[in-house]
Amino acid sequence: MTDTDAEAWAEALLLFERFTFVAVSRREHEEWWYDVASIMRGEAQDPRGWQSLDPHEGEDERWEDPIFPFMPPPATEAEVELWRKRAKEIPRTSVERLLVTLASAWLDVTREWEFGCRRPEMERRARVLLSRFPPGTHFYANTGWGSENPDFYVCAATGVNPFTQYNADAGLIAVSDTEVGLVWSFDAT
Repeated sequence: MTDTDAEAWAEALLLFERFTFVAVSRREHEEWWYDVASIMRGEAQDPRGWQSLDPHEGEDERWEDPIFPFMPPPATEAEVELWRKRAKEIPRTSVERLLVTLASAWLDVTREWEFGCRRPEMERRARVLLSRFPPGTHFYANTGWGSENPDFYVCAATGVNPFTQYNADAGLIAVSDTEVGLVWSFDAT
């Protein structure tokens, strides 16, 4: 595992050139969906003070709807149960490729410009981002994959369960004992 610091984290965020939201918060609740909701509402701060990405910060849509682009996040146990059905746990071994896919055009590496040439650098940055979350972290995605070992290079992120108001979105939730991370990409067309 790489020793990640604020500078390495910020450089690794350059993986995302498109509409991607990245934020990490302190884990405050046993039921971590409430921490995800706090991130979506913009109430959480990175506990290490590291950089986040929010492509909608300062945009008109955000002034009109403070949680934009996300749908209203869960606030009750019943709502948590509904959201829980929209994300499936994926193994750590699939997360690097999911992060690269989230940074790819149309969430499909086969459509990414010069992917063969760019792949090593994209994967290096994904590994740096992943290294923030220690062994034992649980990862969840809304990609609709039912496999135990999804390979996001073989099959693009399709059949997603949307978390945003956009036509298409896909993302990753990382849940450790101390932090919760959200990496979300959207088709902003």
